[in-house]
Amino acid sequence: MLYHPIWKIKRVFRLLLVAPLLAGSASAQKPPCTLKLDQLPQSIELRGFRLGMTFEQAKASVPQIQFVRPDEFGVARTSINPYFDPSFDRTRFADVRTISLSFLDGTLASLWIGYESTFKWQDLDVFIAGISKSLNLPAEWPPAKRDGRQLKCDGFSVLASMIAGSPSVRISDDNAQKTFASRREEAAAAADSVIGNQQTKLYYPSGCSALNKVSEANRIKFKDKDEAEKAGFNLARDCQ
Repeated sequence: MLYHPIWKIKRVFRLLLVAPLLAGSASAQKPPCTLKLDQLPQSIELRGFRLGMTFEQAKASVPQIQFVRPDEFGVARTSINPYFDPSFDRTRFADVRTISLSFLDGTLASLWIGYESTFKWQDLDVFIAGISKSLNLPAEWPPAKRDGRQLKCDGFSVLASMIAGSPSVRISDDNAQKTFASRREEAAAAADSVIGNQQTKLYYPSGCSALNKVSEANRIKFKDKDEAEKAGFNLARDCQ
């Protein structure tokens, strides 16, 4: 008769118990969304819109879109309301209440569509299942930080939620969102910065008109007034 040390028997027993758990854990892991933005198919649910299209392309597709001048960050936002505007094609925009478009540097960076109570998928789970199939996305979406569920893919994200009792979907270009956030942070930093006059040891906030009198040769930049004051500069009287 073969003799097996008790510790070997216990070790094998533990492995037999752990193996199914590891297999179950691996199978429970949700596959990541590897789809790229340019791989999103044309979907009837998006009513002809797609991220990356220019404002001119959107306007040519839907003449009712009104031009909006971009803000200081290059962002232009506009909306259309097919449900309330009889000039829209009732077949193309059936069951659509509102569509919001955000353009960055003239390119569509975010698309939000709010559907009416007559839309075919009214339950959030049913809506996600339908929109996933329509866009070739994974069927399981994690909960969003606020309401609804959000799926992050390669370079874009999709958020589904219930608004006023009906479903909505938002598709966002992640790179465009990062560009916008970076520009906003740079603008905030520039607003806090001050310019010092090395000759007079006075500093001027960026919005002070008296700064125009300071020659470029005498200027020194500080990230904020605290940094300027630590360097021995005082606020110019004309800026108080």
